[in-house]
Amino acid sequence: MRSTRVVTPDGTRPAAVLVSGGRIEAVLPHGAEPPPGARLEDAGDDVVLPGLVDTHVHINDPGRTEWEGFATATRAAAAGGVTTLIDMPLNSVPPTTTVAHLELKRQVARGRVHVDVGFWGGAIPGNLKDLAPLHEAGAFGFKCFLLPSGVDEFPQLSPAELEDALRETARFDALVIVHAEDPHLIESAPRRPGRRYADFLASRPRGAEHTAIERLIDLARRLDARVHVLHLSSAGALPMIAEARRAGVRLTVETCPHYLTLTAEDVPDGATEFKCCPPIREAANRDALWRGLTDGTIDCVVSDHSPSTADLKHFDTGDFDRAWGGISSLQLGLPAVWTEARRRGLGLDDVARWMSTAPAALAGLAHKGAIEPGRDADFAVLAPDETFTVDPAALHHRNPVTAYAGRTLHGVVRSTWLRGRRIADHGTTTRPTGRLLERRTST
Repeated sequence: MRSTRVVTPDGTRPAAVLVSGGRIEAVLPHGAEPPPGARLEDAGDDVVLPGLVDTHVHINDPGRTEWEGFATATRAAAAGGVTTLIDMPLNSVPPTTTVAHLELKRQVARGRVHVDVGFWGGAIPGNLKDLAPLHEAGAFGFKCFLLPSGVDEFPQLSPAELEDALRETARFDALVIVHAEDPHLIESAPRRPGRRYADFLASRPRGAEHTAIERLIDLARRLDARVHVLHLSSAGALPMIAEARRAGVRLTVETCPHYLTLTAEDVPDGATEFKCCPPIREAANRDALWRGLTDGTIDCVVSDHSPSTADLKHFDTGDFDRAWGGISSLQLGLPAVWTEARRRGLGLDDVARWMSTAPAALAGLAHKGAIEPGRDADFAVLAPDETFTVDPAALHHRNPVTAYAGRTLHGVVRSTWLRGRRIADHGTTTRPTGRLLERRTST
């Protein structure tokens, strides 16, 4: 793979990437002669980035495949430059909370994935004894909720159950990833059904995130546990996060494209495609999240692709209170983040670090996330200056709903490559060739 702009750990430069056996063998000068018998793929002036790693995807298969399935989700991922994803333990039925459920999910996924796929386990009331076996079976870590998840089969942990789970996972140094909103502050917030986005925003106050994260930091410090804050929405939590990390707390944090690119001021009343939890907040908050990202307080940017059928969004009434909370964006994360990053004077080196290198490190995927010798030959080829207008019907995820509909974005994904093989070309995907990954064998 050759281009005048290859994003490497040492910066973007003209280079030729030599691939052998699905791995990067060398990164050579742009004008280097290919070895005898090698096939040359010349990307010209398009940018070659490491394939994106998305560690927050709800595929919902089996059990809710009308919402999303492995074939459709991974096809969307491939078309959007994502080469590796980690599936959340809900909203599938059954959830990934036992080894048997993990094996069922692998059975359903096998032979149907266009990109490499791993699996998070879940920590719910009553499955403390299942966490170590799930870890040994290759789950990448454990997701939990501190308030109702939205589906009955994945209940939240009480404060005592959270402490027990963190004490247990610290014993074998596993990662716990947390939907951090305080249930009591959510319950006491004003809740007004209806079409007004301002009412929905008031029902998910910033303080709910702050209180939950503060409690999580305290537990992680006391138990020496590894914890990760999912989908950070409120920038007000950044100072306490930064202080905790300086003090040695083993804490990582993600945010999502929709928090970095959309604002509460721009959400029309009744437009429930914008509903997610925690919510999209004001423009000033968005700016502060970007500062947290650029100064390193926020580690990575991942999609939280959380789709549903259109009827669950209640477009007929536009009632934010009743609508399913989730943004469908798996195919659009790279251009969405790049559009806003370039506006702020940031580069594709930054985007690659946030959306590939850091998520790979979070999941322990040592052979993903960078264009350097020894890594998998996973690439996204991007035309960064070209634009397109988002048409939901043209996206590959199962239900044509997205908050980005009608938006003009910079960055057209020309092609996507998995272990040196092209898996998507101008949005058209090949047959599924992805692998199922395990924590211990994530190569």
